Amino acid sequence: MCGVFGAVLPDGLGGGHAEAASVAALGLFALQHRGQESAGLAVSDGEQLMLYKDLGLISSVLDERRIPSLRGNLAIAHCRYSTTGSTVWENAQPTLRLGPRRALAIGHNGNLVNTRELLGQLSGGRGRLSASTDTELLTALLADEPAEDTLDALLRVLPRVRGAYSLVVLDERRVIGVRDPYGFRPLVLGRLDLADTRTAEASAAPGFWRDEEARTAWILSSETSALDIVGATYVRDVEPGEVVVLEPGRTPRSIHFAEAHRALCVFELIYFARPDSYMEGRNLYEARRRMGMQLAKELPAVADMVMPVPDTGAPAAAGYAEAIGLPYREGMVRNRYTGRTFIQPSQAMRQRGVNVKLSPLREVVRDRRLIVVDDSIVRGTTTKQIVALLRRAGATEIHLRISAPPIHHPCFYGIDTQIETELIATTHTVDEIRDFVGADSLGYLSIKGVLTALDLPYERFCFACFDGNYPVPVPYDAVNRKLLLEEGGARGASAAPSETPVAGHA
Repeated sequence: MCGVFGAVLPDGLGGGHAEAASVAALGLFALQHRGQESAGLAVSDGEQLMLYKDLGLISSVLDERRIPSLRGNLAIAHCRYSTTGSTVWENAQPTLRLGPRRALAIGHNGNLVNTRELLGQLSGGRGRLSASTDTELLTALLADEPAEDTLDALLRVLPRVRGAYSLVVLDERRVIGVRDPYGFRPLVLGRLDLADTRTAEASAAPGFWRDEEARTAWILSSETSALDIVGATYVRDVEPGEVVVLEPGRTPRSIHFAEAHRALCVFELIYFARPDSYMEGRNLYEARRRMGMQLAKELPAVADMVMPVPDTGAPAAAGYAEAIGLPYREGMVRNRYTGRTFIQPSQAMRQRGVNVKLSPLREVVRDRRLIVVDDSIVRGTTTKQIVALLRRAGATEIHLRISAPPIHHPCFYGIDTQIETELIATTHTVDEIRDFVGADSLGYLSIKGVLTALDLPYERFCFACFDGNYPVPVPYDAVNRKLLLEEGGARGASAAPSETPVAGHA
């Protein structure tokens, strides 16, 4: 998860050079769904870097009081969903290192799988780190790397890094976008024509726009939806294994540092990303609607109506209802001021979140046989509470349909499910899950059904959480990998690990 955003505005703009921070903060709002624990923004004015970050939602961290003080025409921003390190202020991003070789800030979406190995390469080890995230470790390695500049340091360090990383990197003069060789997490490039944002009088002033590049801002974002909110147009995806260098007044430069092996997380298309975003050439609302249609073909049910689990189940539920010929109704109301319960940092918070997040519409569901469509079941406790809410509201039958396959395996590439026993499908059969959640029937979309709905080949995606085929081998050891760089985890990391690589398909 996590959301990253970068903005490079041309030199010579008015307004006190605060526009980059405003653009980055606005773009980050479109990525709030990707992380709710903390937010931050780093800027450069061409000479020095400045950072502001804090725990909390974007609206409380990057408010109108903070933005004017973050001056510069280069900016990166980040919202966090933790997969390495606790939810504390020190672990908020972007990270920042002001070293003797270079100053840089990094926003990271993903999760590294060779953190222990990289820690051994850092002079001074854990004691050199001011935070306990793999991003902090990567930032320290890049700051210390003996190289001419940030770009050279990246090209030296990245070949030693394994796992998932979509990065926005800021130094004094540029913003750099990086995507790992497998492209596990998304990253897109956009452009914003600033002539459209200036008054006619200003644009007509002699020499105001020297040339086309002088009026063009370049944008990096986790999703295309954030391009839309700042008025930018989509140019292309950053390719797996690619570094894109953005500098004011210049056309972006591209460097491929590794051979591409496409393995975009298919869960991005099923759940993570916003339905108005595009990935792999597919609008995600339409992709999810087609998954619902395919689910109806594979697992029909006799009922009175089809309803979604708000909000992420809505596109698939609409497709299911269309395919099976039943009415589509909203059977629950979602409190718009609660976040996603799946990405809450603890199970207790997830359970409490459901109680305030959803409320059944009793007049809609009472005495009805319901087909309830959701996008996934991870741990099962949220689904159990939803079924119980609908039972108490008077539903006579509940047929649960999931527009994704069962999640049998943990993710090590950017989702906080790193212990198999957390996943209900690992320890329960489909019938046992049905009994646990209290539904009358339960069915999951097949992997083949997902691919049919997307009309794309299996080889384009990572399906590891569904079928266990990990594209990058993952070392298992006794240490809780999320807390590997915590004080206790770091002490444990000094011991030689016992590792068994997980087989991959790439």
